[in-house]
Amino acid sequence: MSERVKVAVIGSGNIGTDLMIKVLHHSEVLEMSAMVGIDPASDGLARAERMGVATTAGGIEGFLALPVSDECRIVFDATSAAAHHDNDRRLAGRGLQLIDLTPAAIGPYVVPAVNLDDHLDAPNVNMVSCGGQATIPIVAAVGSVAHVHYAEIVASISSRSAGPGTRANIDEFTDTTARGLEVVGGAGHGKAIIVLNPAEPPLVMRDTVFCLTDDAEPTRIVDAVEAMVADVARYVPGYRLKQAVQIEPVGVDEPLRIPDLDRKYVGLKVSVFLEVEGAAHYLPSYAGNLDIMTSAALQTAERIVGRREVASDG
Repeated sequence: MSERVKVAVIGSGNIGTDLMIKVLHHSEVLEMSAMVGIDPASDGLARAERMGVATTAGGIEGFLALPVSDECRIVFDATSAAAHHDNDRRLAGRGLQLIDLTPAAIGPYVVPAVNLDDHLDAPNVNMVSCGGQATIPIVAAVGSVAHVHYAEIVASISSRSAGPGTRANIDEFTDTTARGLEVVGGAGHGKAIIVLNPAEPPLVMRDTVFCLTDDAEPTRIVDAVEAMVADVARYVPGYRLKQAVQIEPVGVDEPLRIPDLDRKYVGLKVSVFLEVEGAAHYLPSYAGNLDIMTSAALQTAERIVGRREVASDG
């Protein structure tokens, strides 16, 4: 391509700043044009200014007043679910594509390794949540072999990597992630739990994925999970299995009762244990929960640009 596509980041906190650094130093197709915040003293705005990026502490109004706003084609929103609703409304009709890193879920859920190609033209795509980005691919992989009746995930992250935005969106996190397990992962019923771990030194993000499925060949499930882990690791290098996939039969003599559904199931119980270590571009390496979000958002933007290039060549 002859020139890079200009992008803006709204939200100058940890996620927005990490995303800015990824765009500046690790993207060959995107150009970082504007960093937007509401705190004039934020480190993100200070770093952006030092790196030659246009900045404003005036929020969405300040962004629209920047000359570069007319040149941007993609906007990453790393604010909060409540703020994103207003940002989406204010940016509508401007020919922009929004990549939403909040749990607002205005647009379709997108997990790059699973369904990105289905939504490349959507005006607003939602990156679900850190737990969703880590676990939905696993549920989809298991579901490619056997129907997943029930999927439950537990995302454990360091308290240090849970900033004000994460803490303010806990309810949205659980609701959005559970829905993503169903809509994108294909589970009949999804449940999500997040744990803020105060351990010192901080622990990296760890995720447990529990699925109850129809009967199937266990080796096929293991192969599908391992292939999916490799796919996600292509854009999130710190994403890996913590231990071997565990599969147990659930027989008619001892059916498994799922309290949330008040039903008994017979088939397979599949347990997958994951670890996500951050790339430490801006955030500490233990903050894999934030790194997987920014990495997934970057992958989404670059694929959108690639789609435009293919369309223009055609």
